[in-house]
Amino acid sequence: MIYADAINYLMDLIDHERAPDRLPRQKRIYDLELMNCLLQSMDNPQRNCRTIHVAGTKGKGSTASMCDSILTESKYKTGFYSSPHLHTFRERIRLGTREITEQVFSDLVDVVKPHAESITDGQVSLFEFMTSMAFYCFSEEVVDFQTIEVGLGGRLDATNVVSPEIAIITSISLDHTAILGDSIEQIAMEKAGIIKPGCDVVISPQQEAVYGVLSNICKSHGVRSILVGKDVTWECRSQDSNRQQATINGRLGKYDIDLPLLGEFQIENAASVIAAMEILIEKGEIITEQSIFDGFYKVSWPCRMEYISSSPPVLLDGAHNPYSMKVLLESLKSNFKDLNYLFITGFSKDKNIAEMVDLISELDCRVITTESRHPRALDCRDLSKLFIQSGAIRVNPISSVSQALEEATSLISENTLIVVTGSLFVAAEAREYILDITPEIYPDFLPRS
Repeated sequence: MIYADAINYLMDLIDHERAPDRLPRQKRIYDLELMNCLLQSMDNPQRNCRTIHVAGTKGKGSTASMCDSILTESKYKTGFYSSPHLHTFRERIRLGTREITEQVFSDLVDVVKPHAESITDGQVSLFEFMTSMAFYCFSEEVVDFQTIEVGLGGRLDATNVVSPEIAIITSISLDHTAILGDSIEQIAMEKAGIIKPGCDVVISPQQEAVYGVLSNICKSHGVRSILVGKDVTWECRSQDSNRQQATINGRLGKYDIDLPLLGEFQIENAASVIAAMEILIEKGEIITEQSIFDGFYKVSWPCRMEYISSSPPVLLDGAHNPYSMKVLLESLKSNFKDLNYLFITGFSKDKNIAEMVDLISELDCRVITTESRHPRALDCRDLSKLFIQSGAIRVNPISSVSQALEEATSLISENTLIVVTGSLFVAAEAREYILDITPEIYPDFLPRS
């Protein structure tokens, strides 16, 4: 089939990312039987590659991307699967750090389609379908390593059918509480579902309660855990609006890195990646200090503290929960401490919006509320009311992200940074407008009447 037909086919599948009113898959299943059944009919392609599996609340995509970049620079053949995408579905499946072509994508849909349609015990969702596409692609390409980012949670995520060589648990905080649980311990249990016997586990800095959960699970499986912040440490040497330099003290050596991703949390993520790479080095893999440096230097992970324009100054960040919003605001004080801020914000309906609104309102800056094309987007007028209730004075709603950017540009003074945040979907639309990127527009992403 052609690419347009492939996308149309996928969009007809159940998609829990777009349908907030539908009972989430994680709430209606007790195991991964449907996913395992689908993959078994395809001869279990997920078993044919060495796997790095990454879960967490904050930073799992950045961390996975760094792993993939370093392994590629080390001359390994790599596959990378992540979600959601910013501009095109093809971003989710990458070979050698590059998104697959439209033809490859369409061919993968053709391969998985008959297997998915043969399942009689339930309907395969879009995420399950695409996860199967990724595993099949990496198996057919005979990649050396597949780096897999968990979609949601861990224990019941469709990606949790692999037996990872390394499991990385990035920072865990409260998010998706309606699905994963309303306590940090419950959420940690769900994320820790990717830990399996025989793997090594890298644990990023966590709250004490999370450490307890993860430590007990590692002990129960008899696996080694490496604690970032204790076994692997770091120090930031310098930073500006585009890059930051740091030294990471690993178990096997010191590594000077130059990273195009902003925020100290990205250095923390980089330390987790070093921990994972050192595990592979201990197993005899050839990963040099130069390939580590080059992998960090070249990594790309847009819409995460992305300083995308200097005229006007615009920063994009997909912070969408209170923890990530706090991290963003702290990072602004470090990287852009001499500037004023104008926020363009838009949130999905299923997030802890009130707390994030309060955090932004404390800055006493101008706010433009907006909304993405995504069907889960909160109406910008309702969001404006929340800001006003929170004590914000200079607030106005503009439903289009592009028009919000135009309005912000007309309002700012010379020393003001425009910060677009609250949702990856809002950040992505701002990126499309600034870089003149043509996005894929899906039927239910069309403007509301």
